[in-house]
Amino acid sequence: MKKLLLTGGCGFVGAHVVEGVLKETDWEIIVLDRLDISGSLERLRDMDIWEKQKHRVKFIWWDLKAPVNQITTNQIGKIDYIWHLAASSHVQRSIEDPLSFVMDNVVGTCNLLNFARTVKDLQLFIYFSTDEVFGAAKEGEAFKEWDRYKSSNPYAASKAGGEELAIAFENTYKMPIIVTHTQNIFGERQHPEKFVPLCIKKILKGEKILIHGDSNKPGQRFWIHARNVCAALLFLTKNSSSPGNKYNIVGGTESDNLSIAKNIAKILGKELNYEISPSDRPGHDQRYALDGTKLKSLGFQYPIDFNKSFEKVIKWYLKKENQRWLDL
Repeated sequence: MKKLLLTGGCGFVGAHVVEGVLKETDWEIIVLDRLDISGSLERLRDMDIWEKQKHRVKFIWWDLKAPVNQITTNQIGKIDYIWHLAASSHVQRSIEDPLSFVMDNVVGTCNLLNFARTVKDLQLFIYFSTDEVFGAAKEGEAFKEWDRYKSSNPYAASKAGGEELAIAFENTYKMPIIVTHTQNIFGERQHPEKFVPLCIKKILKGEKILIHGDSNKPGQRFWIHARNVCAALLFLTKNSSSPGNKYNIVGGTESDNLSIAKNIAKILGKELNYEISPSDRPGHDQRYALDGTKLKSLGFQYPIDFNKSFEKVIKWYLKKENQRWLDL
């Protein structure tokens, strides 16, 4: 039986990854999390399969700004894989306090990589990065895995820094490390500061939504369900034999922010009150885009259809027992 060390397993994406791994494998999971702004054990307890499968999950509290000590190393025990999802990810907060993002996403990554160097027979380390390291994409442009960085904000720069450390450790210490880039992720139990749950909340209350745009043209993003992200990570773990490689996890569909908001309003059966306005936030790019050809060429297919999953997620938030996730 394989054992996976998953950092950030109580975050939005991390909890979906826990759920996916429990459903699709017989692995045991060690979740390393500090339960900060966006982390919550309730995400794990809220999963349908939790009661039957929780014996396969071990939780360890740790803040990666500190080196992983011997006590925590002993608690983790023998592992086969490390998926590093833990990160500070809110762009606006990174603009207000960039050093905290350097500590979490660069120093924290280095501390985890140093720990990984001590793991005997480690089979794979995945560093989970973002499309934002490449900066804005022009219309019709999609960045490939090894294109140059052009970070537009401190969050993106800190993820690029962690990414470079991962590649450096692979080169220097011959560690089995790969990097993934992912785009806008949506799904159940997302923090309400993010666009989809924020829209749901405001539309239900009849409040105006400010749609980021330029010259009255709304910003564009690619959207992917968190379960598709987990499926891609599982595929790469089981099929990748090329340390030092990078893979774009794209999936989903490209849509402008206004269309996403209109779709949410339609599903909710409500009117959309909105205004397109330039962002008052520096580093707010008009469009991000990745080229997903490389992962597709390996034979991977995304299991979750965008339109069906998007509608399902919106309706999930409408259920009385789930509306608490809009009020964190």
